[in-house]
Amino acid sequence: MLIILGGLPGTGKTTIARELARRLGAVHVRIDSIEFAIRQSGVTVVSLDDAGYRVGYAMAEDNLRLGHTVVADSVNPISITRRAWLEVAQRAGVQSIEVEVVCSDPQEHRRRVESRVADIPGLRLPTWPEVVARQYEPWPTAGLVVDTAQRSFDGIVTTLVAALRR
Repeated sequence: MLIILGGLPGTGKTTIARELARRLGAVHVRIDSIEFAIRQSGVTVVSLDDAGYRVGYAMAEDNLRLGHTVVADSVNPISITRRAWLEVAQRAGVQSIEVEVVCSDPQEHRRRVESRVADIPGLRLPTWPEVVARQYEPWPTAGLVVDTAQRSFDGIVTTLVAALRR
């Protein structure tokens, strides 16, 4: 199965993705890590455009074809990227589920964005103005919407694991 997580920075996607992958024994494909590695390689110093996503799609498809569950972790802000993840699952012949991660409390979301520390040394995290200005299209095809504003991450992951096993 391909579990496609998306949402604005600071909503808790990576925290959920890591724990979900751990509990399911799944592969965690994180676009932030891929894009950071590409930048660090010196291959490009300008916009990566969709290079990180394309690498992520390939890694996910390879692992799905090996029989692994994959948790795709990215902002996934527009219909083109969302459709591309679904096409990965289709080519690999596996089921997929789209999970949008939101934080419905703007003050809490801002607090998270402004207080978090990069877990990848040298990764520049977006500022609050950058997060709110970011292009992010509505996601009507998301099978699950998870609001992290009022719930613990452990409870959210437990609920997701139960939903996925059904």
